[in-house]
Parts: sequence; C-alpha cells; structure tokens
Amino acid sequence: MAELRSRRSNLAVPGSNPRFLEKAKSLPADQVFLDLEDACAPLAKPGARKNIVAALNEGGWGSKIRTVRVNDWTTEWTYRDVVEELEGAGAELDCLMLPKVADAAQVKALDLLLTQIEKSNGLEVGRIGIEAQIETAQGLINVNDIAFASDRIETIIFGPADFMASINMKSLVVGALHPDYPGDPFHHILMTILMAARARGVQAIDGPFLQVRDVPAFEEVARRSAMLGFDGKWVLHPGQIDAANEIYAPSQEDYDHAELILDAYGWATSEAGGKKGSAMLGDEMIDEASRKMALVIAGKGRAAGMSRTSAFTPPES
Repeated sequence: MAELRSRRSNLAVPGSNPRFLEKAKSLPADQVFLDLEDACAPLAKPGARKNIVAALNEGGWGSKIRTVRVNDWTTEWTYRDVVEELEGAGAELDCLMLPKVADAAQVKALDLLLTQIEKSNGLEVGRIGIEAQIETAQGLINVNDIAFASDRIETIIFGPADFMASINMKSLVVGALHPDYPGDPFHHILMTILMAARARGVQAIDGPFLQVRDVPAFEEVARRSAMLGFDGKWVLHPGQIDAANEIYAPSQEDYDHAELILDAYGWATSEAGGKKGSAMLGDEMIDEASRKMALVIAGKGRAAGMSRTSAFTPPES
C-alpha cells in the first residue's frame, strides 16, 4: 500500500458550476472530487468537463487530493468523461472516481482505458488512482473482487442514497438512523465495505449526509463510521468540513499515546532495552499487538499533519 494520504473530508464539487470549483480551492478539505455524475444535469455534462479541465490546469489546489467523478459505465457519457479529463488535465489529476461499480470487470475496463490514454499522452502509467463507489446490492455482493480488481484502487466508498433505492429501503433520510429500526441499518453495509478495503490495504470512505445545515446530526453519523475504522466521509457543504477533519483524525491524546507506544516498544525490543517482547508504559502492558494498533492511530495522525505534544524517555535501568 502506498503511503497513507489523509482523506478525512471528501468535498463534492459540481463540475457545472465554475464559481463552486474556484471556491473549493480555498476550503480545508483533504480531497475534492469534481463531479460529472449526479451533480450535473445531462445537458450540462459536456460543459462541466471543460470547466473541470480548466480548473485543474489553473492550479491553486494546494495539497488536496484532486479527483474527478465520472459517470457510470451504463451511461453514454463515461468514455468521453475519461478521455477529455485525462487528455485535458491528466498531469493535474490524482484519481478518477467510478460510481455504481457493479463488478470487478467495470474497474478493469476503466484501468485499461486509463492505461491507453496515459501511454498515448506521455503520462506516467498507473499513477492515476481509481476510487470505487459501492451503490447497489450487486456492488456490495462483489465488493471483495472489486477491491482487488486493479492496482490503481485507492478507496472503496459507500454511496448510501442509490444503495437505499437499490434494496428498496423504506426511508428518505440518507445516512441517518431510522426510529423504526432498533439499530443501525447501515452497519452490515459499512462493515462489508470496510473489510474489503482493509483486506486490499486501501482506504474506506463513508458517503454523504444530506441534511447539510444540521452539523450536529452530521457529526453523530460520522462518529459511527469513524469508530468502525473508516478513513473519512463525503462532505456536501463547507460547513461539514471542519467536523469531518476533526472526527476522522485521532484525538491529540490518542495520537500522543500511540507515538509513545511505538517509541516505548521500539526501545524495549532493542539491545539497550533488554530485547523484551513486552514492556510497561506507565500502568499499561504493551506488546506487538499494541504496536500494530498504535501504528494505525499514529498513521492517521501523521497523515492529518498532527504534531506530538509529548516525548518518550527510556526508563532508568
């Protein structure tokens, strides 16, 4: 797996709106995805392709991951989306997001098309990643094969609205709990996506929460998938960005503790530390399993640009 890139907040930006494209450059989202799919009416898609190419080539995106969501393979727009975006701004693009992925063959088809365009335009072959969005029952059943379909896969994403329609869920509230269900109706879906992503060694991203002005409700939903281990969540409004960045990063206390575990275990297993397989960190016993858990939290903190506020001091012998 490539070095972890922070994707706590994934901002959706309609490709048909040049003003929104420009504003997105200044917002503190980890990733932007410039949308050619649901956010663009059919008649607006050709113009949106040109808007996105221009916005990417103008620069000013800072360290954000720059992604374009193309239309799904069942439409007439997909191949033109891919060709125009890569030929127009391939050097400025990090990933393509493929919606409504039904099976591994659709990912492989996108990979082949990307490779041909990269070769014919002098772009580095394989650099542009693929983000696979799971939005149907068929996609969820095939998510393990989808995750392993291409070396380009970087994220597996849950698309709740289309998924709810796909399984005939009796609700119009996207991404939230329902009072008629004594639990979380999305738990199995999220865990299935998470397991596929982790088995493949890539990131898992939760989908959007549509009540964009209700930030406390967004935070409640986000905390659930963050607790499971998801790396980030879609944001549809600038007001959701800060909440996502905070929720999908470790707390300062957890980040400091993880770094201390890594230092303490590294010292304990060294010659100077006595080559021990376990050690005490304060009142806590740590071992190899502790190191693995700490690596996850420390990795998320480092990717989010966090700084330590404590340092490890080896115990006196």
